[in-house]
Amino acid sequence: MAAKSEQTRQKVAEAALRMFREIGFEKTTMRGIAAEAGVSVGNAYYYFASKDDLVHELYVQVQAEHAGLAANALLEASGLADRLRAVLHTGLDVMAPYHRFGSDFVATAIRPTSPVNPFSANSTSAREASLATFRTAVEGARPAVPKKLRADLPELLWLCYMGITLFWVYDSSEGQQRTRRLVDGAAPLIARGLALARIPGVSKVLDDVLGLSRSIRGGQ
Repeated sequence: MAAKSEQTRQKVAEAALRMFREIGFEKTTMRGIAAEAGVSVGNAYYYFASKDDLVHELYVQVQAEHAGLAANALLEASGLADRLRAVLHTGLDVMAPYHRFGSDFVATAIRPTSPVNPFSANSTSAREASLATFRTAVEGARPAVPKKLRADLPELLWLCYMGITLFWVYDSSEGQQRTRRLVDGAAPLIARGLALARIPGVSKVLDDVLGLSRSIRGGQ
């Protein structure tokens, strides 16, 4: 029974994600998802209380796929710039099927009180999965990232990724090439900037930046 229940849940999730890709978040309804999955509306609601729950399913699936693609790309990258570029490009690759409807998701997720806000408690599992991908990129970089930055850097890079994602949503260039160029240009700039952490004067500035970042996060 447990296996059958999980199969039904997976059918509903797959139907929803397929409809998100094909017709967008706004036009997708729980009734339509149920019909697509071949289950009753009540059954669909049994597994997912709303479309918002299914957006969390999308987050988790996207992050799992991103982790796999990034892991393969990171095998061929050693420097921080190349590793960051690999993580960011594979993230864009995974999101590509949803680009047409990206603004629908943003309109829903950007509200501070939205349950699908990527910063919300409900999004913790997907956010932690994404942070783990950036953590892998940082920890495997050679030469090594300055020790004082290693603990904080994955989250700071993830925040940059959120900004790049927002840029990507509204990027109307073919294949979102402007966003790709942004990634290619930003990754080496970030790496070079972090390398300056070994210079005493610059190191103090970075200490202040890290202190500010920690104080903001501590106040959440």
